Amino acid sequence: MKKSSTLVLAFIGLCLLLANCGPKVNPDADKEEWIQLFNGKDLTDWTPKVKGYAFGENHNNTFKVTNGNLRVSYQEYDSFDSKFGHLFYKTKFSHYRLKAQYRMVGEQVNGGPGWAFANNGFMLHCQDPKTMSLNQDFPMSMEFQLLAGSGQGERPTGNLCTPGCHVHIDGQLIKEHCIPKTKGATYPREKWVNVEAVVLGDSIVHQIVEGDTVMTYTKPIIGGFLAGLDKELFKDGTPMTEGYIAIQGESHDAEFKDIQVLDLCGCTDKKAKNYKSYYTSHKQEDCVYE
Repeated sequence: MKKSSTLVLAFIGLCLLLANCGPKVNPDADKEEWIQLFNGKDLTDWTPKVKGYAFGENHNNTFKVTNGNLRVSYQEYDSFDSKFGHLFYKTKFSHYRLKAQYRMVGEQVNGGPGWAFANNGFMLHCQDPKTMSLNQDFPMSMEFQLLAGSGQGERPTGNLCTPGCHVHIDGQLIKEHCIPKTKGATYPREKWVNVEAVVLGDSIVHQIVEGDTVMTYTKPIIGGFLAGLDKELFKDGTPMTEGYIAIQGESHDAEFKDIQVLDLCGCTDKKAKNYKSYYTSHKQEDCVYE
């Protein structure tokens, strides 16, 4: 009886070994596939929208590429004249990680508002730029605010601003337009700063600066006043589940590089050839089987 049990256990062990040695459906399931949003050469896949100008018109070359960096530039402006601008990536995302490096450069253009000194931002879950009115200052979005110091006092980066929307923090609905973070460093102009946003649909968003999570919020919804926003298209209280990514222009030159996205939406069925272990949102239509 003892010998028989030993043989059975040995057989089971052999079967498990052979199963583990067989080919996996997707041996690269853990390999992250980051998408480079900026090619370092031109503005391919990005489209500008400047206040007062049609979508696609790059007024005064506000957005351009300089020395391999994507630059928000006011070198061809005599005065800012409230020409707020945004540069939109071509694709919408829902669940994703966005990472990049930014720095503030040069001086603020004449006529720029005081609060916009050394100020830029990644706009997350933006409305479709084609739905923006001609003179709309900002897209409805969640702004991951990017700052640099003025040389006087603290000016930590990574705050949150919410044009046309509201978020929840610690379970409470927050209606203030800008929410300062409670910790973090102030970085000087010309210094490259690493930032990352983790956006999970309409559930939770983390804003990360140099590896430190400086802002977390949940349940973003449409709400609040935003001049030029079509309230027939965008109903208050609607969850913000997806949107476009945009880079802001608010009167101070800024540069960006290494702009990448890791899409977290995809096939989470382990039987599929294209299963990825890091996906957080399942898309059955994306699944590919033998």
